[in-house]
Amino acid sequence: MIREIRIEELFVFKKAILVDVRSEGEYSEATIPGALNLPLFNNYERAEVGKAYTQISPFAARKIGLNFISPKLPSLVERALKLAESGQLVVFCWRGGLRSKALAAILDLMGVPVYRLQGGYKAYRAKVLEFFQAEPAFKIIVLCGNTGVGKTEFLASLRREGYPVIDLEKLANNRGSVFGSMGLGDPPSQKAFEGMLYEELKSLAGFNYLIVECESKRIGKVTLPLSFYRAMQNGTRVLLFDSIPNRIARLVKEYSSVPNILTETDKALERLLKTLGRSKVHDLKELIRQENYPEFTEKLLLEYYDIYYAYPNEASDKYRLCLNQEDKEVLKQLKQMKEFLAEWSAR
Repeated sequence: MIREIRIEELFVFKKAILVDVRSEGEYSEATIPGALNLPLFNNYERAEVGKAYTQISPFAARKIGLNFISPKLPSLVERALKLAESGQLVVFCWRGGLRSKALAAILDLMGVPVYRLQGGYKAYRAKVLEFFQAEPAFKIIVLCGNTGVGKTEFLASLRREGYPVIDLEKLANNRGSVFGSMGLGDPPSQKAFEGMLYEELKSLAGFNYLIVECESKRIGKVTLPLSFYRAMQNGTRVLLFDSIPNRIARLVKEYSSVPNILTETDKALERLLKTLGRSKVHDLKELIRQENYPEFTEKLLLEYYDIYYAYPNEASDKYRLCLNQEDKEVLKQLKQMKEFLAEWSAR
């Protein structure tokens, strides 16, 4: 029996196996986070069905679609049966139309219990947009600091301790700088990013505060939802700082293993021509060609990053808490941060 469920019911569903039956192109652009792709039509087939629908008739489109689907049915059913071994199947398409209805009907005939999401991915997307239109119900602690001070690692340590940390750069697949995409592959679409951020926020709904790294409104190719960005701007700021040698060592370790580092760095440096000038960019490229990563990194820190971001490299009364990483006593820094969080969240 096919049971229709609303998007609100999906959020409390236990052990749901989400099955997105849209084409691989639609799925890769954005889906409900965690959903698996079981496409009824591939990209070409979807385009052909759509063309027939608009240029001939809905009936002609259905006939063409049936011809595409028929040879795939045994394989589709086998894959769906395998997925059903791990949990309850919930199928969806773009807006709860014929594609999800077709697969759900076939699975029902095979005796497989199946749920179908009303409104499809469109309903989920509407829920995400609605969420980010409202003012956040949580406060935000923003970890600030110049490039290379170890903010990401520090936040990861807090997250392992059970604190409500969201790694925005990980969600955006970008380190948040001119060189931020190096070695990371393709970024998510804006829709996919917002969906992942929404899921992270839902998972931390039991906390009255969140901890994030300070970011600009844009991280690589995605943009933070306006309500979330405003909450960050109004958040409590904590400063992390470290010595230049430690920062250089940390950045060299992270970036020197990037594949095709010469090509990737050349592309990134081209974007700094207006800021640094042709002569400085040429010198930086030469340092990379010589594999002189420490000097390259030091020049970038002193001549670009520290000027651009302009965070203090020492304790400052402009921040509610200042943490010095120079002594490398990470546990000591974490203890200070935990004490601060305990006091701050109790207010």
